[in-house]
Amino acid sequence: MRIPLSWLGEFVSLPADTTPEDVHAQLVSVGFEEESVRRFDLSGPLVVGEVLSVEPEPQSNGKTINWCQVRVAPESETAADGGEDVRGIVCGAHNFGPGDKVVVTLPGAVLPGDFKIAARKTYGHVSDGMIASARELTLGEDHDGIIVLSRLGLDPAIGTDALELLGLADTAVEINVTPDRGYAFSVRGVAREYSHASGSAFTDPAAIEVTPAAGFPVTLADDAPIRGHEGATGFITRVVRGIDATKPTPAWMVARLQLAGIRALTLPVDISNYVMLELGNPLHSYDLGKLQGGITVRRARAGETLETLDGQERKLHVEDLLITDDSGPIGLAGVMGGESTKVDDATTDVLIEAATFDPITIARTHRRHKLPSEASKRFERGVDPLVARAAAQRMVDLLVELAGGTVDALGSDLVAPWEPTEVLLPIARVNGLLGTDFSDDEVRGALATIGCTVAESSAGTLSVTAPSWRSDLTRPADLVEEVARIVGYDRIPSELPVAPAGRGLTRSQRLRRRAANITTAAGFDEVQSYPFVSRAQLDNFGAGAELAGEHSADVDAIRLANALDGETPFMRRSLLPGLVTAAQRNVSRGLTDLALVEFGRVFVPLAAPNELGTATVPPLAARPSAEVLAELNASIPEQPHSAAALLIGDAIEKQPGEPGREYDWADAIDAARITAGAVSAELSVRQGAHRAFHPGRTAELVVAGEVVGVAGELLPELVADYHLPGRVAAFELNLERVMELAPREPATANLSGYPAATQDLTLVVSLDVPAAEVLSTVVAGAGELLEHAHIVADYRGQGIDEGQRALTFALRFRASDRTLKAEEASEAKLAGVAAAEAAFGAKLRD
Repeated sequence: MRIPLSWLGEFVSLPADTTPEDVHAQLVSVGFEEESVRRFDLSGPLVVGEVLSVEPEPQSNGKTINWCQVRVAPESETAADGGEDVRGIVCGAHNFGPGDKVVVTLPGAVLPGDFKIAARKTYGHVSDGMIASARELTLGEDHDGIIVLSRLGLDPAIGTDALELLGLADTAVEINVTPDRGYAFSVRGVAREYSHASGSAFTDPAAIEVTPAAGFPVTLADDAPIRGHEGATGFITRVVRGIDATKPTPAWMVARLQLAGIRALTLPVDISNYVMLELGNPLHSYDLGKLQGGITVRRARAGETLETLDGQERKLHVEDLLITDDSGPIGLAGVMGGESTKVDDATTDVLIEAATFDPITIARTHRRHKLPSEASKRFERGVDPLVARAAAQRMVDLLVELAGGTVDALGSDLVAPWEPTEVLLPIARVNGLLGTDFSDDEVRGALATIGCTVAESSAGTLSVTAPSWRSDLTRPADLVEEVARIVGYDRIPSELPVAPAGRGLTRSQRLRRRAANITTAAGFDEVQSYPFVSRAQLDNFGAGAELAGEHSADVDAIRLANALDGETPFMRRSLLPGLVTAAQRNVSRGLTDLALVEFGRVFVPLAAPNELGTATVPPLAARPSAEVLAELNASIPEQPHSAAALLIGDAIEKQPGEPGREYDWADAIDAARITAGAVSAELSVRQGAHRAFHPGRTAELVVAGEVVGVAGELLPELVADYHLPGRVAAFELNLERVMELAPREPATANLSGYPAATQDLTLVVSLDVPAAEVLSTVVAGAGELLEHAHIVADYRGQGIDEGQRALTFALRFRASDRTLKAEEASEAKLAGVAAAEAAFGAKLRD
């Protein structure tokens, strides 16, 4: 919202030396956000001059210029630029003559666009200044003729400062208005807030005498209210006859509208915009001669259309609220008027509308038609229902004063009903919520300052009734915020709260943070992607870690009822689609060596889709009961935490003496071990299958005998579809389940000071026996003397039968109380061999 200071000063007392920065500071102190300062992009000297003579001079190019003598200062006095009182000026306009008073830009003036005025030779004369048009001063679009002040109703003295005369020396402050404070989209509302901040006396511009009117038929017929709220609750109309719609808008009004960000158009339109900015209630004018019958406010019917003032033919929705007459729709209520009844230069009699519309209805209509307007911006935030009559009267008065109209007794007075909302506020809650020491009198005084009616409800509790322009004050917390604003944010102490003992991060939170920190410390870049996926992505990547062995079954997913993007209407079952998309974007920008990781939730649909959500929505003004909360929690899908990583390009860059190495499945498994190890889970690996992974390079990730994820290399076809280079390694873990299976306390053992005995073991087993299972069986069979074991070779070739392989393990034995003998180590090793032979038919290879 932009507020010209001269306008603000009409309703509050502004000291003569007040700067825009001073006004900003006061408004910031009551909760507004400072945006900018707006000024006209021009500087003087600009003065009022009187044309003494005009000599037309035809030119060889067919153009006729006027050589003018213009008095720019009282006779024999020095002009504003220090020069003579009469100047010779070349002008190409022809809409003026001797005796007219005009605006003269003297040498040294700078016009918009950094156009500097200087005495310069042109058309055989030295033009010592310029006679200005409306466009050159940004007061309108007229560039064919210069400004003749008498036609604006002005007769200033020669030499008067034209910047002050035309309002071009004014300045506007711009503030950001939050959606809950719609009353501040008016000079009235901002002036009231400035009064709260500075203590200046406030004069309400809506406190004017209103002349009643009657006889014009208006019907409010909303037969389909949205959420029980009728689309129109008030509709004030007034009639003014005999206006001259072609009269120019006064320069002071044009200047204020320009500073406020609204372009001047015609006098009736400018007056309606001016009153809207002043009082906050949008208005609309109809050509009374074009109306057919009375006005009915109703919802649109199927198939109806309306040509709006922007010339667009709009197909109407049955939720749209319309202004209609006997001919049909003539306007989109609260958004934009219709072409058929617009006010134009031929209009003499106008009907003024000042209505009160439902915010939800107006917001839906303007979004549906992509038609935001200054009117809809105010209606969707809420307009004071008691200001409409004053707004209509203010426009009537201005049309009479500026357009030469005459007030007619015809009109209507359907005033919107307003029921004050009572809020009970325990006084102790103010300091309890803010951490302040405000006195009871300060609390009462602050609430009274903003216009509330304050009474004692019971001991320690206030009964507070909000004023009509503050529809946002509906809860005790709203009132507490107002007290903080008015008493002063600087009274709120800056103290670091002390956390209650025994609280802090949960085990799950600690482990997730540790997993993220350790994984990123290992060289991965953490990313966050949108949780929305397409059907193709679901088909390609399945359900991530949860369906590691599934290939052909369709993947169930939650479909959004109102998706942001129609191409991705499903909630993700896997983090891999987002990682692949992030990798694709980075590769397209030349980053080909990537190690990306993401920690986030996946969304598992309920067994029965109709179980999502509850039949009713709990009221917002009270905390739901434990039963309602339990019902809500049971109605939402499971959302387990997951972890996934993607590896592309070189694990080791090619360099002198080093050939380089590309990421492969082994790197994905190592990365999964790092993440699982961060939460103290021991990960084992076995051959697996997954729809998104290479069939020969896929591993199931197992914790405590349960499959919790998948790792390996993505299918080459999938990699090619996403235009990714080379191999792409990846893993995904059900981090929620990994944390549940991880030991709560780390297992520790005493360190032995005795030497270890090492031996190798080679077993021949069938190819279909997982190496990890052979290893775990050997470890279990060898007993407590075996300290460590790992696979060092997997041989298939000469000397080994078809369908067989030789697995070699490195074993380390140690006793805690003695030096182990070789025979004891061999005996333990053979015990492991016996266990493997019994389980898999393994044979010891010599």
